[in-house]
Amino acid sequence: MTLQQLKYVIEVATRGSMNEAAKRLFISQPSLSNAIRDLEQELRITIFERTNKGISLSKEGVEFLSYARQVVEQAELLENRYLNAKPSPQHFSVSTQHYAFAVNAFVRLVQQYGQDEYELALRETKTYEIIQDVKSLRSEIGILYLNEFNAKVINKLLKDAGLVFTSLFIAKPHIFISVKNPLAKQESVAIEQLQDYPYLSFDQGSTIPFIFPKKS
Repeated sequence: MTLQQLKYVIEVATRGSMNEAAKRLFISQPSLSNAIRDLEQELRITIFERTNKGISLSKEGVEFLSYARQVVEQAELLENRYLNAKPSPQHFSVSTQHYAFAVNAFVRLVQQYGQDEYELALRETKTYEIIQDVKSLRSEIGILYLNEFNAKVINKLLKDAGLVFTSLFIAKPHIFISVKNPLAKQESVAIEQLQDYPYLSFDQGSTIPFIFPKKS
């Protein structure tokens, strides 16, 4: 086992793709795959589960990754202390559902801290993948929506992953309508009043909005 192999594992886990990691490491994908496979054989564990849809950390891999990060960080501290090397930027990643407020907050974060000391990343994805990202240390923070319909399932997933949910704020349902719409003159609108109008719905995790015609 070498320090370079540990760095390879961390990069693949961070990118979620063997191909993307190889590009970042400036090596060929076969060379990267072979290096990680040699490490798995040496340690007699499976670090990454390989399927037709891609790769993901195994249960053993999640544990191994936490140790690998510690070893690499300690090695970097030694290099920075004794070789006078320029400190490498700290990584900070956020996984979130498709929310404008999360993007705006992330932009302000980048503007405040810049990219000199930190390597910042924002990943928009599905609820389950957000939980997996934080569990596997791909992201430090995950932002998702919890309501009375999904709370039981999500809380179980969070508990199984050893994660904690902290509420940011309570969001109320709202609609977007034209100023020319008759409903715009009202202070509040009931759901029943929307039945005669078409509406646009975004299904979380989908990149295609669904347009619903008004009911006949």
